[in-house]
Amino acid sequence: MARKVMWSYEATEDLDALAEYIARDSSFYAAAFTHEILDVSRSLNEFSERGRIVPELGDPKIRELLIKDYRLIYNIEQSRVVILALVHGARDLKALWEKENRG
Repeated sequence: MARKVMWSYEATEDLDALAEYIARDSSFYAAAFTHEILDVSRSLNEFSERGRIVPELGDPKIRELLIKDYRLIYNIEQSRVVILALVHGARDLKALWEKENRG
């Protein structure tokens, strides 16, 4: 079943911050990586359950895909997929989730 893919405000902020950070060294690589992330997120409309369950959260509806060193975290709903966060893999996700009151 095809689902609509939506980005939460927080996830959009994560993507913007990442693009700005990479652009300090290379606007080309910032744009290329942003496009890669957006392409992967768009593919979730058909293949939303392909990501693994986020180990720290243990909720089968909250999954993630790894894109280079980043975790694209999303929630599967009945008719849509909501991108919740884009987080560097080295970050403590549980602490971030509690601090920013995400999910």
